[in-house]
Amino acid sequence: MSKQCELVCVTGSSGAIGSWVVRLLLDRGFSINATVRDLNDESETKHLKALEGAESRLRLFQIDLLDYDSIAAAVAGCSGVFHLASPCSVDKVHDPEKEMLDPAIKGTINVLTAAKEAGVGRVVVTSSISSMYPSPGWPADKVRDEDSWTDLDYCKQKELWYPMSKTLAEKAAWEFAKEKGLDVVVVNPGTVMGPNIPPRLNASMVMFLRLLQGNFLCKLVLIRLFFDHVSLSTVRDLYGYDFNSCYDSILMFTTFSVTLLGCAETYENFFIGPVHFKDVALAHILVYENKSASGRHLCVEPISHYGDFAAKVAELYPEYKIPSLPKDTQPGLLRANGASKKLIDLGLQFIPVEQIIKDSVESLKSKGFIS
Repeated sequence: MSKQCELVCVTGSSGAIGSWVVRLLLDRGFSINATVRDLNDESETKHLKALEGAESRLRLFQIDLLDYDSIAAAVAGCSGVFHLASPCSVDKVHDPEKEMLDPAIKGTINVLTAAKEAGVGRVVVTSSISSMYPSPGWPADKVRDEDSWTDLDYCKQKELWYPMSKTLAEKAAWEFAKEKGLDVVVVNPGTVMGPNIPPRLNASMVMFLRLLQGNFLCKLVLIRLFFDHVSLSTVRDLYGYDFNSCYDSILMFTTFSVTLLGCAETYENFFIGPVHFKDVALAHILVYENKSASGRHLCVEPISHYGDFAAKVAELYPEYKIPSLPKDTQPGLLRANGASKKLIDLGLQFIPVEQIIKDSVESLKSKGFIS
């Protein structure tokens, strides 16, 4: 069905997931008010303007999540909102309230308030696996599902500010929806990979790049060891990559130990549920268009161990130096296919892991990150 006359707002449109949401909405005939942080930054805008249909049906707005008026201007006249914008950082967080929690929580409330005032019919909030995990108290014999919530006390103890920000923002969205009578649904993506539309890589693709380069885990160990002691510029100098994405994928995992290239460390919160960019974008549209959709929606292909993923990459691409990992890199984590049952029931047919890997490799090749 054509959506030629329907106007929706997409916050955080310049990011890896946001760009895919904009692309698929344009393909369906929607008109879009898309928000970015800086209209003068071509790394945020050029790839959006290049999408088919953008010239006539895409309008860009510059917003600040803490500036209600800037958000209200982008939401005005829209029948739906896709809220993807959220703060993230790989640098040392010196002031969690100011840098992470306030923008995530207050920014979400600002978007929802603007949506309510504009008479928006439905808001799709992009949350994360990080609002479901880490949760040490989850039963060891139960497959993870939408009932799982991140343990905030654990996050505070470990200074895991990103999972805390995503969890508190999602909880604030549900509380707002209940109190104000706003129709809100949530998508909780896992480790999102595939063809990267923006010029910058998201955190999941950075991790995959390091895996292909054969020294991924060792470098992550060092990042973990130095995380509280060095600046982001030092990390850039040490590792040769400009980490512009959040560290969502570094924090989304449960504990495992690994020795690689002389580096040994126990990792906390290290979990992978891979999912294709396109599937995450489709999930957003499915929960928006299907009025029967409600609540949270786990969005991963399988729930699997990182060792499973690395072994599949090594099988598909033996030319790369993929480290050999134990089979059970996350003892106690139950593997599961079809864990995203709610989305499958809505008609989403997930792209298999093998194709996710292949599309991710081709994307990295096309952008010159690997040969």
